[in-house]
This record gives sequence, structure tokens and C-alpha cells, in this order.
Amino acid sequence: MEIRYLGHASFEVVYEGSTLLFDPFITPNELAKNIDITELQPDYILISHAHQDHIVDVEAIAQNSGAMLVSNYEIINWFQNKGIKNGHPMNHGGAVDFEFGTVKMVNAIHSSSFPDGSYGGNPAGFVIKFNNGKSIYFSGDTALHFDMKLIAEETAIDLAILPVGDTYTMGYLDAIKAAEFVGTKKIMAAHYDTFPVIEINQEKAKNAAKETNKEMIFLNIGQTLKL
Repeated sequence: MEIRYLGHASFEVVYEGSTLLFDPFITPNELAKNIDITELQPDYILISHAHQDHIVDVEAIAQNSGAMLVSNYEIINWFQNKGIKNGHPMNHGGAVDFEFGTVKMVNAIHSSSFPDGSYGGNPAGFVIKFNNGKSIYFSGDTALHFDMKLIAEETAIDLAILPVGDTYTMGYLDAIKAAEFVGTKKIMAAHYDTFPVIEINQEKAKNAAKETNKEMIFLNIGQTLKL
């Protein structure tokens, strides 16, 4: 399994012939200017919530690739009205089996509205259990919350993709606590440095994680991690 960072909170996961894309915000991100979205060919696009910095490239990539959108009812319906008909709606607590494994939608504490101001449904995270036994938690934009402890009760999380940039989401100290809640020692950092207000000291964050016997990973945009 390979996980590639595409900037901000966008990640690509490739597993045994299936490609998953999370929250694509690439073309407006100057830091991700070397990523060409026309080369992205996901089979699935998982969308945590409706804010522009998580959905801006969904329509173009879906039209080009034919990917299935996986998100809440409101987001799937919004894109269907734009002509993107290949979508699978979910809601909190629901799980769906796909060819690569199982996706469960879990709670996130945040807000969610589309760029046009309309309601984007409840924000969410995803727990993905792959057929090879590996599991990833993609939290989406969220604050730290006790519901994360429920994830550890039913799933052994190998990697948690967590926001660390503070201001709009939890910061890196809460992300370390979130990793503890979900029962993993490996954190993939997301939602940082894209804008001045979420710039952080990466070395300080990594050292803080190390002090709790955890690893906080900061990938360069375009860099891949094998899990």
C-alpha cells in the first residue's frame, strides 16, 4: 500500500489495483503546483466535508477519471446536481464494503458548507479497513473528541491521518492525543502550512510526538509512504 501526499489535506492511497483520493484541494494550492490533476486517476474520491479547501478539484477529477464519490448524502446530492452521477452516499456510523475493503464514516467536530453557502451536511472522518488487514483513519477536519476512543475498540489503526495546523482544526498536541485515543503510534500530518494562519514548526511537532513514543510524519508534496 502506498500513500502519496498531494498537499493540504489531500492524499492518494493505492492498494492492489484500487486508488483512493481524499479531499482534493490541489489546483489553488501554490505549494502543490507540481501536481497535475489531469494525471490523477482515482477509482474513489472520499470527501470529508464541503468546505472549498477539501472539494475544489472533485468535479474536474471525477469527470476525468469516472471515480465514484463517497461522502454524506448532501455532498453526493450536490455533485449529482452538477452532473457527477457516480456517487455513494453514507452517514455517521454507516459502513460500506468496496473491492479494496470496508469504509466506515465516523464523527468529526467541525463545520461544513459549500462555496455557494448551502448546507454541506455533517462533517465526517473515515475508517478504512483494507483487505490485507491494514487500517487507516482519515479524520478530516476535526477537533479532538472522545468518540475517537470508540474507533480503537473495534479497529486496530495502523496510521492516522490527522490535521495539525491549529486555528481551524486541532493542533499537533491534540493530534498526538487523538492518536492515543485511536490506538496508533503513527501520525500522518495534514492541514498545515497551506496558509499563514496554519503554518507550524514541524520539528517541534515531531519532537512532541517522539516524547510520547509516537511518530509524526510530514511528507513533502508528491512524496509517497509505503505502509
